[in-house]
Amino acid sequence: MLRLWDAIFCLLLASAAPVLSASTRSFENSAIVRTIDLGGSLVHVTTTFAIKALEKDAKEYTITLPEDEILNTSWLEVKVKGKQQPLTVSYSGSPAGSKSYNLDVILEEPLDVGATLNLVLETVQTHATRPWPEKAAQGEEQSLKYQTFLFVLSPYKTNVQRTKVKSSSPRIISYTTPERVEDFTLENPVTKSGATVTYGPYNNVPSSSTQAFVEKYQQPVELHYNYDYPVLQVLKLRRAAEISHWGANINIQDDITLHNAGPELNGHFSRLEHQTQSFYGRGAPHVVPMVTIHLPAGIRNTYYYDQIGNVSTSRLRVAPSAARGQKNVQSSVLELKPRYPIMGGWNYTYTLGWDAPLGDSANYDAKTGKYIVSVPVMTEIPGSVVNDAEISIILPEGAIDVDYVAPFPSVSNEVSTHVTYLDTIGRPLITFKYKNLTNRHTKPIYVSYRVPISAHFRKPLAVATVLLSLFTFAMVVRRVDLTIHKTAAPTKKM
Repeated sequence: MLRLWDAIFCLLLASAAPVLSASTRSFENSAIVRTIDLGGSLVHVTTTFAIKALEKDAKEYTITLPEDEILNTSWLEVKVKGKQQPLTVSYSGSPAGSKSYNLDVILEEPLDVGATLNLVLETVQTHATRPWPEKAAQGEEQSLKYQTFLFVLSPYKTNVQRTKVKSSSPRIISYTTPERVEDFTLENPVTKSGATVTYGPYNNVPSSSTQAFVEKYQQPVELHYNYDYPVLQVLKLRRAAEISHWGANINIQDDITLHNAGPELNGHFSRLEHQTQSFYGRGAPHVVPMVTIHLPAGIRNTYYYDQIGNVSTSRLRVAPSAARGQKNVQSSVLELKPRYPIMGGWNYTYTLGWDAPLGDSANYDAKTGKYIVSVPVMTEIPGSVVNDAEISIILPEGAIDVDYVAPFPSVSNEVSTHVTYLDTIGRPLITFKYKNLTNRHTKPIYVSYRVPISAHFRKPLAVATVLLSLFTFAMVVRRVDLTIHKTAAPTKKM
């Protein structure tokens, strides 16, 4: 399990050096408020810790997350409330005898005794919901189930804590009523108001990361709710970004396998029923008729095809590129309409590509003679998770001193050589592999490299050499007599 955890944790934190956990007497929690925003493939969780220092120079605060929760977490960040810069977080092992993990947060400045601070933990969970019922007819509604734990674990005493679970619709079918919480509240342990279910407040909660507390009080709670949007997953993403200096162009091509993770279709698909639902605007929420994608501004030569061929039922609105030195605030909008509606449990494989001006994503550093190019890790499909991604960046032939900076750690990366037409020595190829990417991972990879002057002439020389070789070969062929038998000249009669 630790080996699996290490593979997942490298996607969450840039630093994972183990350090000693903070003492349970260093802090106390004045309040803990956890807000869970339910979705389809993604669930956003925001937990605010109002902490109070009990010792002088308290600088390291420990957050404890259950094993089941953290294995579903694909993105994690801790900030001081009201600030943008994230804090340094490190993994510091597991509490004795418990199935949970400690994360140590290094504060910007040590706190004096009695000083307070609000820390905000934001996480994005993937594959945390499941359709229930697992199958639905073409015209039926879609409902999902989500399960979490009642108490937020913490090695510190907590004066009051509550959990708010928010759905996109007030149509919450059922939710769990917790038991064995009389020690923390004399009121109703759970309440519902509109689309929000609130667990708590629970008062005077002792250190909850201990095995004794978990066995006595910790318990799963489950919500069953209606969800009016498709549950999308990208099973595979293969992105290839090819940089060309001769064409001042960057070509990006995505090979995507899209999956509808909603309830599987119960029965046969009816085209007539689908057309009727679309005409009256009553399409089932678990049917995907179209996907809206935001692409970069200034793109051109956009193409979209699937395994059958070109798909011409989509609509693209291209935004103009910003002036040099300014940031693009607009984006192009592609209304991607698949060849057929994607029902629950169905897949759809397609290819989407475009060209973009290299100047929109590249800069040249005259001091070092290096080009710096930004390549986005992915293009977000709203509400979806990318289960498996492979990002390939193909640099110009002859590029040297290649370096790169990734926005977050990858599962693996390697540098190899890519050879295509008219290449002589091949092009540097950088490949990154990722798992469970979310909307928080739509950040660029920065690649820097130098291209010597001689490398710019490599392509023209290769083309000239090929043309000269063909011309020479043609001349030789025209002068070679391949006739097997020569016709004898007629004899002249006297």
